[in-house]
Amino acid sequence: METSGTTVKSEEVDKNGEPLLYLSVPQIKIRSFGQLSRMLYIAKNMKLKEAQACIEANRNPVAKILGLDYNIISEEIGNSFVSNILDKITKDDDSESEIKMKIALQLKQLDLHLLNHSLKHISLEIRLNPGTVKNDIELLKQFSGKGKQTVLESIEYTSDYEFSNGCRAPPWRQIKGEICYVLVKPHDAETLCVTCSKEGVFLNGGKTDDEGQINYERKGEIYKDLVTLLKEKSAIFSENMSKQEIKFSEQPQKDQPNEAPKEEVAITHKASVTSRKSTQEKNRINLGRSQLTKRLEPSLNWRTSVSSKESRNTLRDTQVEKHGGKLEKSRSSVSPGRAQLIRKSVEKIEEIISDSSSESEEDEEQPDHRQEANADLPSEYWQIQKLVKYLKGGNQTATVIALCSMKDFNLAQETCQLAIRDVGGLEVLINLLETDEVKCKIGSLKILKEISHNPQIRRNIVDLGGLPVMVNILDSPHKSLKCLAAETIANVAKFRRARRVVRRHGGITKLVALLDCGKHSGEPAQSSLYETRDVEVARCGALALWSCSKSYANKEAIRKAGGIPLLARLLKTSHENMLIPVVGTLQECASEENYRAAIKAERIIENLVKNLNSENEQLQEHCAMAIYQCAEDEETRDLVRLHGGLKPLASLLNNTDNKERLAAVTGAIWKCSISKENVTKFREYKAIETLVGLLTDQPEEVLVNVVGALGECCQEHENRVIIRRCGGIQPLVNLLVGINQALLVNVTKAVGACAVEPESMMIIDRLDGVRLLWSLLKNPHPDVKASAAWALCPCIQNAKDAGEMVRSFVGGLELVVNLLKSDNKEVLASVCAVITNIAKDQENLAVITDHGVVPLLSKLANTNNDKLRRHLAETISRCCMWGRNRVAFGEHKAVAPLVRYLKSNDTNVHRATAQALYQLSEDADNCVTMHENGAVKTSFSKYQPMVCVITKPCEHGSRAIGNYIENIRHPGDKSKSFADHNKTVT
Repeated sequence: METSGTTVKSEEVDKNGEPLLYLSVPQIKIRSFGQLSRMLYIAKNMKLKEAQACIEANRNPVAKILGLDYNIISEEIGNSFVSNILDKITKDDDSESEIKMKIALQLKQLDLHLLNHSLKHISLEIRLNPGTVKNDIELLKQFSGKGKQTVLESIEYTSDYEFSNGCRAPPWRQIKGEICYVLVKPHDAETLCVTCSKEGVFLNGGKTDDEGQINYERKGEIYKDLVTLLKEKSAIFSENMSKQEIKFSEQPQKDQPNEAPKEEVAITHKASVTSRKSTQEKNRINLGRSQLTKRLEPSLNWRTSVSSKESRNTLRDTQVEKHGGKLEKSRSSVSPGRAQLIRKSVEKIEEIISDSSSESEEDEEQPDHRQEANADLPSEYWQIQKLVKYLKGGNQTATVIALCSMKDFNLAQETCQLAIRDVGGLEVLINLLETDEVKCKIGSLKILKEISHNPQIRRNIVDLGGLPVMVNILDSPHKSLKCLAAETIANVAKFRRARRVVRRHGGITKLVALLDCGKHSGEPAQSSLYETRDVEVARCGALALWSCSKSYANKEAIRKAGGIPLLARLLKTSHENMLIPVVGTLQECASEENYRAAIKAERIIENLVKNLNSENEQLQEHCAMAIYQCAEDEETRDLVRLHGGLKPLASLLNNTDNKERLAAVTGAIWKCSISKENVTKFREYKAIETLVGLLTDQPEEVLVNVVGALGECCQEHENRVIIRRCGGIQPLVNLLVGINQALLVNVTKAVGACAVEPESMMIIDRLDGVRLLWSLLKNPHPDVKASAAWALCPCIQNAKDAGEMVRSFVGGLELVVNLLKSDNKEVLASVCAVITNIAKDQENLAVITDHGVVPLLSKLANTNNDKLRRHLAETISRCCMWGRNRVAFGEHKAVAPLVRYLKSNDTNVHRATAQALYQLSEDADNCVTMHENGAVKTSFSKYQPMVCVITKPCEHGSRAIGNYIENIRHPGDKSKSFADHNKTVT
């Protein structure tokens, strides 16, 4: 540096001889990035203020650095400066212009990054306004009313007067930011009085009884909008929204005067770019307008285009999702809450369809949403259009720069995603993948990877034949290309047809090969795993396999390609980014029995347990879900315990903020609790008390698992006492009024297990739990009926006055008898068990006899199901104790089939049959029937069932057999016909 008085200048000069740094107090001039960096370094803690002063003094820094051609302040020039530079590059190979262009792109990228970062914070502070609130309420009114399909019974304002600013709150409340007050009546809750304010939506104190005035005091937390609050407060509202059973249509044009009507036009893209005419491109541009404009302002436009048939398929696939794992979340753009409802609806339907394991069904395609005409499009739309033109006709340098420029747009926004598609950019990007230029391929894949988060773009890529090209790139020697291709496949393969295309073009085998990090390395495989590039290739391969593993055929393809050993090896790494897709793939595949056996053989459970102690919540979630899938097997449950996996599972129950992780953890605990040894461990870790605390204020996915775990723990006396002391009986009984099938099956099992304890049974009876269980016998789902019936058995056995309690249920006995007409074996067995307990009361036995229980039981006698045989025989034995029921069973041909029960291999069937035959043998004609069907011969045949029963340590069974044989051998006063048949015995 050269110093002179109050001036300082650098010895370095530019091509014009000007010093690169010139300081003359109070001004400083800098002409190179090197000097700028040095100056900021010297500033140290003041560098932020120096940078701010520099920007304030130079309102257009890019133009000062690079020249007026790069003036981005002027709107007219700013919208086309990239195009102008591209024009210069295509006309002459000016190296200086190319360098300037690269610098300009870097600066613009920095600017966009800072802008997006600021927008994220700004979006969190967006407040509600009267127009948005009114739009929400009016739309909810349209879908409210009586009936199961509506979301609400009613919703109305507390005041009909609307001020000029759109508010309905009194002026002294408007000062506090309050907009209006609404009375909402859900289907499953009391009327809610809701305050809508600029800060959000919350419950107030409601209307007073005497004056009808509103208690403005807030009761509870603040929600971002009305829909979010209602989903939290009403299970039926949330379920109807999530199932998408209602077709929401858009708000009429008169309610939204600033929006043009939406036109949905499906245009099939052709593969060839050259065949497109300019008129077609203009049409696509005009068709792409309204949706972009609508997303600029938050609104409550719900819609779904799923037909009634697709709705049924969606419900079916939802159950598959609950038991088959979770899907990777779709990426969404940053925008205010309700502005995402349309996208979430479309993505939810698309993701549910993608979870189906059936490859034989037709794809349920989403409609190809196009933009509306006659609406203003943002400037990005037109800039992307111009860049696509350079992609089509530019040279290699122009193509690369155009790709870089396109990548600088916020491709997470749907505006930019659909703009690329609407002007034919997808075809060009896919065609670039077939060139020999690596830079062009990388640029194209980077863009495709970002925009393929959009469900419509995914389907367009498949339609244009993009997946086979990406599969071929997986063979490339360039690791960057492999990574990008695999990541793009991972995004696209979110629906059945895409996954099928990947498999049919050999993509599964190639993706599995990416997992072998050490395949081409001279070092041992384990050490090469930590090479950054190899790890990234394997991570991307696992990510793609995760998406592809949603279908059964692909799971088999992964297994046959040798994917399990490679996944097991990758599971030993410490890279969390690698572990998440690896465990996610294993979690999906573990739903198949073949995979569960292979997982045990590869000792994967040990590593899953190890990663439960990770700090990464997503990794913990997927490990717990994988354990949930694998723990169907007893050996796996033992391995989880032996490797110390029960304690981290129990400790994770205390973290309830992440509901998805909580659902996975409770699911793993449920399945592990099937083993008694694991239940003992959970009791030591105080997990049962924690599970009881999770019975309230949790989503259904969590409740199903929590109640399932408690149902398994309740099989032991100590745990039943713990649940009762922790106040768990009441929340369990409260859950009996739900509608979720899986939850009802689990909660009935838990309540039935608790009813074994007389103290718990008193609480259940006081809470009207027996009546609720009885009402579930009307449930349309056979599993719920059967589980409710099994739960009623201990309730009747341990009730104080069981006979009177049963008779108090109006129509209850007739309902039970009619269930004997069911076709479900489990329902029949459970109902027989209930009737056995009911019939212990003579008055109830008389009532069910009048309802025709004898002929219905007789019709079931020819069953081959041992479980049903046992309970049916016990029921027949008990029913014989009233009137002439013994004779009636003989008349309805029930005796001969019972004799055949003696050939069963189940000892419990033998004992129950012995009791029934003893009761039936009190009638002489029944003894004749038994003898004719070889009852006595069977007793001393090679099966020797009766002798076996007698020698078993069962007092009642032995006595019954003895009495039965006594009745046959010594007829006493029985009929002459029986005595004649008895001669062969003597």
